[in-house]
Amino acid sequence: MHIVVSGNIGSGKTTLTRLLAKHYGWQAKLEPVINNPYLSDYYSDIPRWAFNLEVYFLKERFRQALEIAALGSNVVQDRSVWEGVSVFVENNMRMGNLAWRDYQTVISLFEQMQRQLRLPDLTVYLKADIAHLVRQIGRRGRDYEQGISIDYLQGLNALYDRFVGEIYPGRVLTIDVSGLDFQHNASDLRLILDKVDPLVSGLFPL
Repeated sequence: MHIVVSGNIGSGKTTLTRLLAKHYGWQAKLEPVINNPYLSDYYSDIPRWAFNLEVYFLKERFRQALEIAALGSNVVQDRSVWEGVSVFVENNMRMGNLAWRDYQTVISLFEQMQRQLRLPDLTVYLKADIAHLVRQIGRRGRDYEQGISIDYLQGLNALYDRFVGEIYPGRVLTIDVSGLDFQHNASDLRLILDKVDPLVSGLFPL
């Protein structure tokens, strides 16, 4: 089984990816952030580095998707190539950070890659309000994230709603995590597991 955990910056998707992988005894595939050579530059000058960053993420998420398919085992993945393009690339284009020709190049690459990919069995979308996202971004204290604007986060939230409601063809479980602290509060984590467990166990078919 292949589960993806999706969500805006600060929604807790990486944390939940690790917790679900531990809970089920599965492998976790994390987003390529730590060794990303463009991320710090991107947040210091988004229009200059948006194309570089999005192509890098597209390449890495595609590679990761192929690895997961080849594994043939149970995996929990932190963010997918589908939301990377439909949410983050789209947001950069709408905000004027990506030129139209660069946007079209990324979309063309994704369309070709998509032919080789299989949809995940389940995507768990962590929906969160802006106050929650800002609080979590501040709490984890990554220097390059501290200048993220409210407009940027709001644009991503709106596109996530569009992605889940209109674009993505796969199975989605939406969980509102605003105000939850499932990393430190066992009862909050239990609320999430009570929604995910029946789908994984087969009580409600995927």
